[in-house]
Amino acid sequence: MRPVCVLGLGLIGGSVLKAATRAGRDAFGATTEPVSDPRVEPSVAAALERAAATDALIVVAVPLPAVEDVLREVAAHAPDCLLTDVVSVKQPVADAVARRLPDTRYAGGHPMAGKSASGWAAATETLFDGAAWVVTTDEDTPQDAWRAAVELALACGAHVVPTTTREHDAAVARISHLPHILAAVLASTGADGGSLALALAAGSFRDGTRVMSTRPELVLAMCEGNRGPLLEAVDEALGRLGAARGALASTGGLAATVRAGHEGRQALEDLRNADQEEIPIDLTDPEAFETLRDLGTAGGRVLRVEGDTAIGALPA
Repeated sequence: MRPVCVLGLGLIGGSVLKAATRAGRDAFGATTEPVSDPRVEPSVAAALERAAATDALIVVAVPLPAVEDVLREVAAHAPDCLLTDVVSVKQPVADAVARRLPDTRYAGGHPMAGKSASGWAAATETLFDGAAWVVTTDEDTPQDAWRAAVELALACGAHVVPTTTREHDAAVARISHLPHILAAVLASTGADGGSLALALAAGSFRDGTRVMSTRPELVLAMCEGNRGPLLEAVDEALGRLGAARGALASTGGLAATVRAGHEGRQALEDLRNADQEEIPIDLTDPEAFETLRDLGTAGGRVLRVEGDTAIGALPA
């Protein structure tokens, strides 16, 4: 199995290293934070030199503002290694790779898992068990990098959702980045109600504001890095809030808003509970990536890779 070199050992990067180790991979990495672990090299340069010597898959696991600096190090020490990442926005990372490492074989990645705690101490080998892990499947994605990223995700306990860089960023703007903005508004609005309001806060407020326990700089890097798609999602949410306010002011009714929300939540439950039909996808087929993208668009996933065949699961 190909070794794994993880650059950045916070919650996500540290969990990748620990999950890859659990799967029997030779996993090592580096971080700027003080971490006492035999798998952690003394510097990024040392980790990359080891990666180059062992032909490891390099995983960039730093916040978006630090990606350029890490890619400079990769270019200097291990430009021929396969490359992936676990950053929450894909287009800015792809653009940075194109600038800094235009000849490197790269496939973007994003595990859809996390928690409000951060850092190496919060990382766990089970974080990705059962989670969705996006691997970008663009027309120009090299298949060897794609396969290496897929095999890492599967080894970490996740299932793989193949999609394009653009479609990933549009989707996460709606289901990850917009919730952080709404949670910020909800938390600050609730706090403005004073001690009485906070004393009465129960499950709906607690659940709706949970992600605001995340370090603000991490939320800013994620949301501001996806500015274009997030603006579209915010505009749509504002339109729905405006319609709700208008209805409440004019008729006192919120039925349309509440029912649409209930239906949206039910759609999530229906997709998650749907029976799955396994389908084989021949990775040697010239149209394989198109088939994989269609699988992701339909809510499907890749469960495993057997030789040159990806076994996908499609909601029945």
